[in-house]
Amino acid sequence: MVSVDAILLAGGRGSRVDGAVKPLFEVGGSTLLAAAVDAVRAAEARRVVVVAPVLDASLDVEWVREDPPFGGPVAAVVAALSTVDADDVYVVACDLAAPAAAVRRLTDPLPPGADGACLDDGRRQWLIGRYRTAALRAAASGLADGGRDASMRALLGALVITPLAASDTVTRDVDTWDDLRRARGGAMTENRTLPSEALNDWSAALAERFGLAEGDIPISLVLDLARDVANGVARPAAPLSAFVAGLVAGRAGGSPADTEAAVAAVVEMARGWEHR
Repeated sequence: MVSVDAILLAGGRGSRVDGAVKPLFEVGGSTLLAAAVDAVRAAEARRVVVVAPVLDASLDVEWVREDPPFGGPVAAVVAALSTVDADDVYVVACDLAAPAAAVRRLTDPLPPGADGACLDDGRRQWLIGRYRTAALRAAASGLADGGRDASMRALLGALVITPLAASDTVTRDVDTWDDLRRARGGAMTENRTLPSEALNDWSAALAERFGLAEGDIPISLVLDLARDVANGVARPAAPLSAFVAGLVAGRAGGSPADTEAAVAAVVEMARGWEHR
């Protein structure tokens, strides 16, 4: 039985998101980092090593740091190699939008004669791979300065790496604020189980119970508010924001126009929240 550990890369600068800590971005109710940890655990990784400062002390992982920090992904892999001891090791970047789907493609044993395998969506995705630990160590031993600022090709180019075809949906990562919005929108679509029309009966029951008129409960408006707040702030903020919008609208008079104005104000805040 081949044993597997995991090296998760989570210590980048986040320069394209204004220095924000990308692994702590929440998508689908989990941070990207926690989702990556769950993905490699589900793929039977025994030991999970995260190369980063301690970002979430609640995670059952080991933390290491390349020296000096921000030396690039190769330096991060080299820093973690002394901590892993399994036959193979997953190497996964913690900015993947859907790490579970990506890591599942790596769970098959490596082919005989191969030093590793990585996903390929038309381009080799070195940072979504499974490699023989001994081969990585041998390749790393030939790098100067602990691999600082080296390319992944410099580390892996001389190894026999099997490409695993994958769609760009599986390999998509979160590099920019637009990427984050798209990832969150996709997660909401995947998790949504009720179409708005399914709420009509519940809305009618609420209206009857509280003496509301038809049209007093703007279902689409409220759902759109929840979507925008969940995408721009966090999913738990959506029901809270809906409550606040209703409170503000009620205090303003409670007309449909008051409701629309309150919802618009909350949505405007949510859309600018990530850039505050």
